[in-house]
Amino acid sequence: MALFNPSRDEVRQFFFDAWAKFQQQQVLTELEKMAVGIMHLHPEYQAILDAPEQHLQQAYYPEMGETNPFLHMSLHLSIQEQISINQPTGITQAYGKLCSRYQEEHAAQHALLECLAETIWLAQRNQTGLDAAHYLQLIEQRAGIAPTT
Repeated sequence: MALFNPSRDEVRQFFFDAWAKFQQQQVLTELEKMAVGIMHLHPEYQAILDAPEQHLQQAYYPEMGETNPFLHMSLHLSIQEQISINQPTGITQAYGKLCSRYQEEHAAQHALLECLAETIWLAQRNQTGLDAAHYLQLIEQRAGIAPTT
């Protein structure tokens, strides 16, 4: 079974295209609507999205304090999709608890995003697949939910 695995440039082009379509009031796909919603939560990225020719190849260096806006928005999309289908099982409940705690969906998504980013980082560092059990444990800890194991 092949997984959807777009290249860095394809991911960036998706965001650029969705933003351009939104600005031109064109019909958006459901995924593009989700992406545009995330772009509205991050107005600091809109100037980047307005200049694809300058930013398609832009490098971002976390060790120099730079946030990769495309990675950040992609993680948001992943979190929103996971919440919508409750995968991993329990993420929707944890998200609800985090929304109550933070009184704001964006902050709750950022809490989950940090768990996902750590899980991805560990997989890359250890050269393994994503550890779904560890990911869920991080989510439950963040949300203050007793472990399911």
